[in-house]
Amino acid sequence: MILSLLLLLISSSQQHGSEAEFSHSNKFQHDDGKQQNGVQDHQHERVITITGDGVVHSPDFPQAYPRNKVLVWWLVAENKNARIQLEFDKRFGLEDPEDGICKYDFVEIEEPGEATVLGRWCGSQAIPGNQVSKGNQIRIRFVSDEYFPSEPGFSIRYSLLSARVPETEAPVIMTPPVPSLEALTEAVAGFSTVEEVMKYLEPERWQLDMEDLYQPAWHVLGKSFIYPKKSRGSVDLNLLKEEVRLYSCTPHNFSVSLREELRRTDAIFWPSCLLVKRCGGNCACCSHHCHDCQCVPTKVTKKYYEVLLLKHRGGGRGLQKSLTDVPLEHHMECDCICKDNSD
Repeated sequence: MILSLLLLLISSSQQHGSEAEFSHSNKFQHDDGKQQNGVQDHQHERVITITGDGVVHSPDFPQAYPRNKVLVWWLVAENKNARIQLEFDKRFGLEDPEDGICKYDFVEIEEPGEATVLGRWCGSQAIPGNQVSKGNQIRIRFVSDEYFPSEPGFSIRYSLLSARVPETEAPVIMTPPVPSLEALTEAVAGFSTVEEVMKYLEPERWQLDMEDLYQPAWHVLGKSFIYPKKSRGSVDLNLLKEEVRLYSCTPHNFSVSLREELRRTDAIFWPSCLLVKRCGGNCACCSHHCHDCQCVPTKVTKKYYEVLLLKHRGGGRGLQKSLTDVPLEHHMECDCICKDNSD
């Protein structure tokens, strides 16, 4: 009887130990799944309900991420009035951009409610700034192509901000005034490249705007209605701008009369005219606030030419013939100058 009781107690103790070990094993696996945070499973899209702080990151961060990945994290706050803040880890590095545009490997943040992209980042020169959603949702998309994976990738910590004040109690926020058309035209005209223009107009998403410029647009009238818009390589807006600067107001070849140029009405020169460099062209793009913009020389030099000089001798003794050096002014550099306030 006593032996049977002892065997029953030992069997019960072993069964309880096995159950405890099984329970601990299940808990470890569940925690490990949470630590993956929707990254290591390589799903294309994952919805994460946010109740506190958390982290999403590229696969294998801070090591090199794998190639050919498209991962999406859709963060949704339970409180509809809450906003989501994203903070990038200082360890940030993806494949470098091409021509300043993130084309291959990048992380992109989108506002789902408005279908607008808040920004796209790549490379490793600058760490992206903090991003805050306008609503209770925000979308993070990571793309890597089949070439050149980089390290360390990226890591983003998300957190909840306080619930927004209802619209009836929200303080009045003064929006910055929209610049007038003339002011905007004046500002844009001062830039040398199309990249500078895009940065001025949209500092946060100018790279995306640059990429959109060269997307096919079949609805455009004219030749582009039949053919897709030309690629970036065959359209150089910066070159068009530079040609205007170089050739609108530049030194041109002019023929000048030596008698008029030297104010020598008492002599005859041969050749009677010579070629000189003088500023010429128009200044249509000088300034929108200038009514009298002129092309003037900014660098002048003198050159000497040996010509034949014919001059009457005194007393009617015929012509004096000799070679003489004549100085002529050449304009080496020119610029458009506003003359409204010159006097």
